[in-house]
Amino acid sequence: MNRTIFDTPVVNTLLRALSIAFLKLAGWKIEGQLPAQGFKSVLIAAPHTSNWDLPYTLMVAFVLRLNIHWMGKEQIFRPPFRGIMMWLGGIPVRRESANNLVAASAQAIRDATGPLQLVVPPEGTRSKVRSWKTGFYYIALAAEVPIVLAYMDYGRKVSGLGPVFQPTGDLEADMARIQAFYKPFRGKNAAQSGCD
Repeated sequence: MNRTIFDTPVVNTLLRALSIAFLKLAGWKIEGQLPAQGFKSVLIAAPHTSNWDLPYTLMVAFVLRLNIHWMGKEQIFRPPFRGIMMWLGGIPVRRESANNLVAASAQAIRDATGPLQLVVPPEGTRSKVRSWKTGFYYIALAAEVPIVLAYMDYGRKVSGLGPVFQPTGDLEADMARIQAFYKPFRGKNAAQSGCD
C-alpha cells in the first residue's frame, strides 16, 4: 500500500489535534479503541448514506490513531484529485470489474509490514440497498484477519469501533449477526440507512 496521510509525520499529529477539536465542537463522541488483534483488520463502514461519511471517517481515524485505507468509486480518483485521494488512504474501485478486488485486497493486508485497517462500506453505495455486498467478509476471510464493526451514528452523534468479529465461513449466519449490530445506527440521510 502507498504512503498515506496517516503515516506522514507532523501532518498526522496536526490533523489529529484538529480532528479532536472539530469533533468536540460539533458535539460528536468517539468510542472504543483498536484492539491488539485489529492491528491488521477489515473495518466495516456503516451506515454509509452521505458524502460527509468520508471526512468524518478520516477525522475519527485520526482520533483513534488508525492507519486506514478505504475503498471508493473510481470516479472520485480522477485528475486532478487522484494524488490527494490516494494520500488520504483511498483505493479506487471499478465497480464493473471488481472481481479480483477481494484477492488483491487480502494479499495487500497480508503483505503489509505495519498496521493496516481496510475500511469497506458493505452497502457499496450511499443509496438505500436491499442487501449488503459481501466483499468485506471475503477479504477478511482470505487475509485471515478479523472484522472490526466500526460505526457512525448521526442520530446520536457517536462514532467509533465496536466489537471484533472473527468470520467463521458461515456467511449467512455471520452476516445476520453483523447486521443485527448495525440496526440501531442511523446514517446522515436516515431514510437510506440499513437494508430491508
